[in-house]
Amino acid sequence: MKRKERYEFVLGYFRERMPHVSTELQFGSVFQLLVATVLSAQCTDKRINQVTPALFSRYPDAKTMAEAEPEDVLEYVKSVSYPNAKSKHLVEMSRMLVESFGGEVPVEMSDLVKLPGVGRKTANVIQAVAYGKSAIAVDTHVYRVSHRMGLVSKRANTPVKVEEELSRNIPEGDRADAHHWLLLHGRYVCQSRQPRCSECPFDFFCPKCLGNSKLE
Repeated sequence: MKRKERYEFVLGYFRERMPHVSTELQFGSVFQLLVATVLSAQCTDKRINQVTPALFSRYPDAKTMAEAEPEDVLEYVKSVSYPNAKSKHLVEMSRMLVESFGGEVPVEMSDLVKLPGVGRKTANVIQAVAYGKSAIAVDTHVYRVSHRMGLVSKRANTPVKVEEELSRNIPEGDRADAHHWLLLHGRYVCQSRQPRCSECPFDFFCPKCLGNSKLE
């Protein structure tokens, strides 16, 4: 099956069965989505959803978190991965939001990636989920699934290159959903260590490119 046909089949399958999906992170505002996404790096959404209710109750917006110290935030997030670095980033990020953006989360990619702890993947999540832009965030799941299923070439050996190839092949109107389609497929079916190929609707044409399927 040619790559174009793979895209048509995969996108058609998800459009029919999961027409509108979103992040599994729980949040009540764009700021809270940003915080949860920063915390979710190399950590499960399940764990993040366990710690954010108390965190957001104490620090519901950028203004209140900007007034905290990293060690204050650490008490709420110490069970997530890299808690010390993330606590520091969240406080610094909140202070920049207050000082430079009036306490609001900016829309533009160039502004988002200026924020401490915010890389391109997190910025794309904010653009797609919060602002409805046609952005594709490439995390470890999206990176792995894209390679394993032959949706991208071996030359796409960085998250940015995967994002570029996916964007060239996925219609603009599908891109925000496609991030979640591929992410959820990687989280629950095309798993890292033991892919559940017998349960995969794409198994009959999947090239199973396992050698270049992890984010280094």
